[in-house]
Amino acid sequence: MRRLEFGWFVPTSGDTDSYGHAEAFIPPSMAMFERVTKAAEAAGFEYILIPVQTACWEAWITSAMLVARTRSIKPLVAARPGYINPALLAKMISAFDQLSGGRVCINLIAGASDEEAAADGIQYAKEQRYALMDEEVTLLKTLWSATGRVDFDGAFHKLKGALIVPRPLQKPWPPFYLGGGSRQAWEISARHSDVHLFWGDTPERIGRQIAEIRELARKHDRHDAIGFGMRLQVIVREREADAWAAADRLIADLGERHKARIANMFNASEANRRMKELAKTEGMKIGPHLWTGLTLARPGAGVAVVGDPEQVAGTLQQFIDVGCHSFCLSGYLHDEEAERFGRLVMPLLKGRNAARMAAE
Repeated sequence: MRRLEFGWFVPTSGDTDSYGHAEAFIPPSMAMFERVTKAAEAAGFEYILIPVQTACWEAWITSAMLVARTRSIKPLVAARPGYINPALLAKMISAFDQLSGGRVCINLIAGASDEEAAADGIQYAKEQRYALMDEEVTLLKTLWSATGRVDFDGAFHKLKGALIVPRPLQKPWPPFYLGGGSRQAWEISARHSDVHLFWGDTPERIGRQIAEIRELARKHDRHDAIGFGMRLQVIVREREADAWAAADRLIADLGERHKARIANMFNASEANRRMKELAKTEGMKIGPHLWTGLTLARPGAGVAVVGDPEQVAGTLQQFIDVGCHSFCLSGYLHDEEAERFGRLVMPLLKGRNAARMAAE
């Protein structure tokens, strides 16, 4: 049985508690990133997700700065196919892992948008980016586990006599996470991921998807090696009515131009399409405390768990019961919601899952 773990999101493109009101926007800054990260660490979160989109600050440099300002929390940092030569990336991750005392996790991202990839100089379509990701992760693991120099002749990369010094501190290497809703993403996770992160959906459907991916992993003798988690928003208040009021404020007074822009973002992403489909076909609530309203205001993981502490903990427990052990969460404002979750919800989950919170 896997130990439960909790991660928090650092909004490196800025923060807000009301997408419809420009005056509520908090611009990105080192002070804000540090405030959010320290709040998450104090609340008991083990890792922080550092995003990678055009509007976000560069993830590896930001992560290094935050590690230097905290004690134990681990950045979950993106390794995007084609962006960094894999021999250099292997050395970067190894050095980060050694210098931080084993405080790094790797987030595998193929990219939600062909346009954004092209703007960054990546000329591969989505399907090719997944094939490239598969080769690069294989190469990273080969470089870290080889007993000598490595020759590699792949479809995308060719190395001769490669040697990585130092090797990662975490053995055999830092954990790999992947969030994706396409069959291709599932196949990559089945071969390589330590944790597959789902975006929001109902616990019943997540349970079925876990079973499917585990069967894919069985082909690689990894059905017991892969774990599963949820990427969710949380809105918790001591009173349920206050939680729903905070949810309403997040999307109050959204302009039609804003809604139209969000509706057309990242349409190549299967997970993002699923978020929009849920909101369209099942409405604002896909469960008593699962709310899709944020899909109107932002792309990406737009399902929020909304309620009082018992309701939020109970909803997350449903995902635990169908097989999830990792929860990558976020909420608004990010430092304040991290504190509330740690104070109001974390103790309830620890009480219900004492053995799994302590187990290695």
